[in-house]
Amino acid sequence: MLTVVAFVLALGILIAVHEYGHYRVAVACGVKVLRFSVGFGQPLWRWQSPVSGTEFVLAAFPLGGYVRMLDEREAPVPAHERHLAFNTQPLRVRAAIVAAGPVANLLLAIFLYPGVNWTGVEEPVARLASPVPESVAQKAGLQGGDWVRNAAMGSEELRPVRSFEDLRWMLTQAALDTTSIRLEVQSAEGARLRSVVLSFEQLDVREADAQLLRKVGIVSPWTRPLIGSLKPEGAGQRAGLREGDLVLQVGAVDVVDGQQLRELIRTSVRAGQPITQTWRLQRAGQVLTLEVTPDLMQEPAGMVARIGAYVGAPPELVVVEYGLGESLWNGAVRTWDVALLTLRMMGRMVVGEASLKNLSGPLTIADYAGRSASMGLTQYVLFLALISVSLGVLNLLPLPVLDGGHLMYYLWEGVTGKGVSDAWMERLQRGGVALLLLMMSIALFNDITRLFG
Repeated sequence: MLTVVAFVLALGILIAVHEYGHYRVAVACGVKVLRFSVGFGQPLWRWQSPVSGTEFVLAAFPLGGYVRMLDEREAPVPAHERHLAFNTQPLRVRAAIVAAGPVANLLLAIFLYPGVNWTGVEEPVARLASPVPESVAQKAGLQGGDWVRNAAMGSEELRPVRSFEDLRWMLTQAALDTTSIRLEVQSAEGARLRSVVLSFEQLDVREADAQLLRKVGIVSPWTRPLIGSLKPEGAGQRAGLREGDLVLQVGAVDVVDGQQLRELIRTSVRAGQPITQTWRLQRAGQVLTLEVTPDLMQEPAGMVARIGAYVGAPPELVVVEYGLGESLWNGAVRTWDVALLTLRMMGRMVVGEASLKNLSGPLTIADYAGRSASMGLTQYVLFLALISVSLGVLNLLPLPVLDGGHLMYYLWEGVTGKGVSDAWMERLQRGGVALLLLMMSIALFNDITRLFG
């Protein structure tokens, strides 16, 4: 239920902001707006302004919205209102009205990000769990417990890393750009800084998913290797593990953090069979040994082992907050970075350098909406900002049925001095609809595969 409510609320906010951008600029430019609708289909609520005559509607089907303006191409316009029609406006006015929707979504993100940064948010400290074996991070010499103090992508100057989320964003950008990132790390508080360079030039980045950070090797922040809640009748409970056990050793390997323990469990498979290992652990001040045989589970990457328990204590947190001016600047920078990253991934998908599996549809968005809402208001606001940027960028793509397609028509009109003919307009619209339906079908297939595959 939370997922549905969070998803519908997110859609309503983002669509309303998008359509309000069109509406506000249209009214400012003297164009008469007949209807402002959030959603399609049967109206659930409606109200007509006694001043402007605009009808405001909340409709039953929430996946979209529209602003209907006075337009001679849609219905006859009285002569005394012709100056209020959209189609009679100068090119610059029509372009501004069309561009205002995507711009409103981008502006929403620019103000949502600073709102979070200014009020402060708790995030895990930038202390690394043990790198994934054979990953870029492990080969570069990073170790579990390392504190990341500063980082720089490519030839940029080093800047402080405030939290693990800050580091993860920089790593994702560097990996998708197949560039390098330089880290300054400490093995412990007060220890000497050492420089580590992670190069992603040979990294396969066709899919921007959870496996990308596994290839990088930095998956999660450092946590104590504690056993949390156990699943009834799971492998951990059958072996005698209890909540609060501190794991010291698995087989002959000393355990230093939760991520390392999760990886040791995950890889306890040989020839398709689980490996029974001796665990040495501390419980209530006493050291015990147990024989643990995990269960097996099939994942997209192959067969992995599980013990049916939450592994790892909660990470150490730090409050990340900025001043008002710095928050606004960082919000604009983050919006710009996310928009560029989105465009790069779309471009790579078009030329075949990135997998079409990166496309996500409403099911994945709904899933993330529910997860972020369950984590609190801050995470939900960050989710809204991310989706708002994506919606703004998507609508600026030069597809005939989107705002970017209409801007493409206006560009042609500005260059040639005449509009696109009705015949070509119809052909382009049909092609745009077909391409958009194809993209939606791929995204829905990806959603079903991710969630139920």
